[in-house]
Order: sequence, then structure tokens, then C-alpha cells
Amino acid sequence: MYSIAGIQSRAFGIKTTLRVQEYISKAIKNDKDKDKSAHGEMQVTGPKPVVDTVFASMPPELRVPMFPEPMRDGIMEHKWGTSDLESLDIGVTKHRIPDRISDKLAVWVVKSARRPVDLFFRNKYLHRSVMLEVVAAVPGMVGALIRHIRSLQGMRHDGGWIGHLLHEAENERMHLMTWMEIGKPVLWERALIATVQTGFFAVFSLLYMVSPRTAHRVVGYLEEEAVTSYTHFIKEIDAGRIENVAAPDVALAYWNLKPGSTLRDVVLAVRADEALHRDTNHHFSDRIAAGRESLFEDLDHTDNKPKIRY
Repeated sequence: MYSIAGIQSRAFGIKTTLRVQEYISKAIKNDKDKDKSAHGEMQVTGPKPVVDTVFASMPPELRVPMFPEPMRDGIMEHKWGTSDLESLDIGVTKHRIPDRISDKLAVWVVKSARRPVDLFFRNKYLHRSVMLEVVAAVPGMVGALIRHIRSLQGMRHDGGWIGHLLHEAENERMHLMTWMEIGKPVLWERALIATVQTGFFAVFSLLYMVSPRTAHRVVGYLEEEAVTSYTHFIKEIDAGRIENVAAPDVALAYWNLKPGSTLRDVVLAVRADEALHRDTNHHFSDRIAAGRESLFEDLDHTDNKPKIRY
């Protein structure tokens, strides 16, 4: 179980660059060997060399690795340190006041769901974070899937949502990969988390099919709670009750953190992502309520690229 997380985390940074360079070098060498063999320049002696048929048949577009991209613009422009992360204005106490019955129900559901989590995990914030991210990675993927199917069935454009929802789901998955490297939950905790995720996936899928606006509102309030949880996480680190260990390689690469960054820096980066998800999902819910689902209504006039709708 742990080796999978390790393999995924090693797909970043210097190790990934070296691996890609190795693949490219192998491909170039294979091409040169084929050319020499075709012109009679190679005299093969001994046993026939083993050909990596899997790599040789790889389509060109797959030879360019696609790495997860960070959520916020500008992350890759410079190395981020503690002061940079702390200077982000994320609105730690920001709260969207419910103005409809469905919104009030969404708040109640989220608050009720938090109580057993607080009771079970208490101050085990690393394990709490694993639970949080396993659940948080579901809504974006579910929303993208349902909107994709509806776009196909209705034979109409989506309005630009699918890519954003997939990006959100991927971002939450990278949060999970990071916490798995640090927290390393035991088997029974993994089983509990998987059970909770399965139930949440089923319930949220049904909710999104019935009322996408309410579903996004629920996610908005979930993210508000996530920001609160990570703020408490930071306080526990500052108080010395949680060891401020070194940030794993997966975090350094994904958020472009400075060498020597710590767990506290990772929590700051994750909290900033959750704040962005909070604002995005509340906005999506507001757009549905206003009957302005297409993002292109607001973006077309500022876009210099061809107006290709999604």
C-alpha cells in the first residue's frame, strides 16, 4: 500500500526529470541503432538484444509527461517561502451567509458531519487531513462527470466548467498524496476512510443530479470547514504539539516551495487551495441561481484567443 504512494510521489522534481531524460535517451539510442542496422553499420554478434516493445509502441504524445498543475496562478514563477504563503489574502474567517432554505440545509449537513470527525480524530490533524482530502477529491470529479454526460446528451456546450472541476479534483488528490507521505495512516484507518468516501460518492452524485446548485453550496461550506481545520492545524504546529517536519518532495515540487520548507509551509499552501475551492464553489452555486451558468458570458470580451466554447 505504501509503495504506491511512494511511486506517485517520486513522479515529481529531480527524480522525474532524470527518468524522462533516461526515456528520451533510450528512444534516441534505439532510433540510431535502427538507422545503423538499416545501413549495415552494425554487426550484431552474440544473443539478440531484448527490445522494449512497450516503450517502442508508445504514441508520441504519451512521451511528454503530464504533471499535475498547482491551483493558483503564479505558483511556478518563483520559489515560495513561508512569508509568501502567509501574505496570501485567503479570507480565513470568510463565510457565505445562507439566504435560502437549501443553503441553510447545506450548512446544517456540513456542521453535523463535522461533529463525529472532531470526536474521532480530535487533534490528530494529519490523519484528519487524509480523511478530509479523500472526501474533498470527490465533488470535482463527480461534477465534471455529470456535466460531461449532460453536455453529450444535450449536444450543447458545457460553459467552461468541466476543466475547472477536474482541476479541483486533481488538486485535492495531490493534497491526499502529500498527507499520505507524512501521516501514513494504518490499515484500519484506511478502511474507514475508504468506507466514508464510498458513501459520500454515492450521496453527492445523487445530490448533484437532483440539484447542482445545492451540491456546489455544500462543497463551499465543506471548504469553509477545511480552511478552519487547517488554521487549527497551523496553531498546533506553532504551539509545538505537532512536529514541524520537513516537507516531502511531492509538496516541494507541486507548490514550488523553497528547499528546506516544512510541514507548516505545506499546511499554508493547502489552506490557500481550499480557500480558492470555497470561493469557486459558492460562485458556481450563485451562477446557477442567477441562470448564468456559462462562464463565457463574462470572459469572451477579454479573451484574445479564438472563441472556442467548451
